[in-house]
Amino acid sequence: MAENLPIVLVPGLNCSARLYAPQIPELWLFGPVTVADHTRDDSMAAIAKRILDAAPPRFAYVGLSMGGYIAFEVMRQAPDRVVKLALLDTSARADVPEITELRGQRIALAENGRFEEVIEETWGPLVHPIFRTGGTHKAIHVAMCRDVGPEAYVRQQKACRARIDQRPMLSSIKCPTLVLVGAQDEPTPPHLADEIAAGIPGALLVKIPECGHLSTVERPEAVNAALAAWMNA
Repeated sequence: MAENLPIVLVPGLNCSARLYAPQIPELWLFGPVTVADHTRDDSMAAIAKRILDAAPPRFAYVGLSMGGYIAFEVMRQAPDRVVKLALLDTSARADVPEITELRGQRIALAENGRFEEVIEETWGPLVHPIFRTGGTHKAIHVAMCRDVGPEAYVRQQKACRARIDQRPMLSSIKCPTLVLVGAQDEPTPPHLADEIAAGIPGALLVKIPECGHLSTVERPEAVNAALAAWMNA
């Protein structure tokens, strides 16, 4: 039987606890679940420290996209506190110049009262094409963005833009690790998950068919099954 272990969920950029709504009831079977606050700081180091300050002494960490970026900093600061690690739809690399420039453009929009434009233009690439026209998934995206708000979004973008390449530290991660990605993830394509899984000793790699970047929302049953297997490992 799996250890009763607290679980800390960390959402992605411009995402809130709604990102994990399908997972929270399932994960409660393994231990108490909390969703971390990743909105109040503008550097990965500060975000990770705030999460660690609020977290239990030992816990399982689940992070999607930006939540994965933060995970690497958490592992730098307190590797012995993370008993299990799940990295969903994320990357261990730093930004390429084009993405850095795009982040700057979106920061400018948010700072100039045009956050609704950011919400609209970021929507399409986040999900598999079959989900782009359906109202339910987009409504979740819009609600999450408004949960975060423009000021916190700017802080998050600045933290993402300044993050470092974490590939050199992957081999130091020793806890049971799940690396999961949607097979059609556009922002963090599957080859980035391959890279992470190859770098972490013993990591389990799961690819979800017909799924984009927001795997927890798009294919909750498949994600829940993978997380349950990881928690039981």
